[in-house]
Amino acid sequence: MRLENSFILAPGIGKKTEKKLWKQGITHWDDFHGCGVINGTRHEKVCGFLERAQKNLEVGNTVFFGDKLPSKELWRLYSNFQENACFFDIETTGLDAKKNKVTTVSFYRGGDDTTLVQGKNLTRERLEEEIFNSSVLVSFNGKRFDQPFLEQNFGLDIETPHIDLMYLCRRLGISGGLKEVETRLGINRELEDVDGREAIRLWKRYEKQGDENALEKLVHYNQYDARNLKQLLEEVHSRLADDVYRPHVNR
Repeated sequence: MRLENSFILAPGIGKKTEKKLWKQGITHWDDFHGCGVINGTRHEKVCGFLERAQKNLEVGNTVFFGDKLPSKELWRLYSNFQENACFFDIETTGLDAKKNKVTTVSFYRGGDDTTLVQGKNLTRERLEEEIFNSSVLVSFNGKRFDQPFLEQNFGLDIETPHIDLMYLCRRLGISGGLKEVETRLGINRELEDVDGREAIRLWKRYEKQGDENALEKLVHYNQYDARNLKQLLEEVHSRLADDVYRPHVNR
């Protein structure tokens, strides 16, 4: 499912109207202009909006769509902007963003890993650079944890649309932490002996004892979490499209 199949981002169109449009064969923005489902001034407003949406799509302005789509529908951005979608994960010294610090941040975008490490290259400027180069951010529980931590620790104001897979998985009836969700979806995982607590211990060994092997393991774990999010999103995206869109499209 692509953005051009979505009408819910337009003013005055909710889920019921969107489904009605799909069922009547109006499955793309280009189909809307001549449709009879919506008439009069309302039709003109939606047509005007879709023209603006098409222009923003052409220039890759994901912030426009992030503002218009309901938060739980941001997954619809992925098919259009997957090339520069950025899967990210952070490690910290604790759970309180005001008392603890970020130790590593891993970004996975376009098949490449980038990990920023506290005391080396983890700076506000590098974070802004990574975020600026990302069309959309993807995390697991990142809206409640990762993003607030980064904003608190580095004074950031992140406006890039952010897809949080934890809430999408819950929507599909799949709850639990990232490892549990991966298991239920058949996604393989390495480093089974590393979890959040072990990540803190690894950082302390590096910070206090200069243990480079501990840092290497921490970075590998952090990167692996970020990479696995891509496979998770693609599975979730397919399931949501099967649930939200495809049943209402006449074949």
